[in-house]
Amino acid sequence: MENLKFHKLILASKSPRRQQLLREMGFDFTVKVKPVNESFPPGLTHAEVALYLCEKKSDAFAENEIGNNEVLITADTIVCLGDEILNKPCNREDAIDMLARLSGRKHEVITGICLRSAVKRKRFFVATTVYFKQLAREEIEYYVDRYQPFDKAGSYGIQEWIGYTGIEKIEGSYFNVVGLPTARLYDELKRF
Repeated sequence: MENLKFHKLILASKSPRRQQLLREMGFDFTVKVKPVNESFPPGLTHAEVALYLCEKKSDAFAENEIGNNEVLITADTIVCLGDEILNKPCNREDAIDMLARLSGRKHEVITGICLRSAVKRKRFFVATTVYFKQLAREEIEYYVDRYQPFDKAGSYGIQEWIGYTGIEKIEGSYFNVVGLPTARLYDELKRF
């Protein structure tokens, strides 16, 4: 990581999971977050939505807010069931409904990442397919009531109880489903 030795990383995310992953990758960083309206224009593919939102989060920072020796990292993770994007649940019933719809089916988790310095930017995305086994209503309610997944797209965290007991397999990056595709991010930072 010689090329980053003289750069400070800024993670623009309140997510404790993203912060933990970046820390465990061995990076020192600061956290700066700006409020962003996460709406997006119609007609985008799922990958385009993830890229649009991570870039929107990056663009919330003015040019003069990123120093010459800084690299800003923004990310957005979406959960896609067929043609539909499952956002963060509004309440308990919404979370239960989402998990009931994911039960016994496969879905895709896409994380868009934007790296930005004072002079350049790079966007990329990583997609992972997740397969849920059939879940009983009692299992879904137990998970929602115990883990309160209201800050998670798709109403679940793979690193929690439901991931241990309800996910049969995944195709792709596990850490992408947690919220940060660590291997790809590492490679992109090395090249940045």
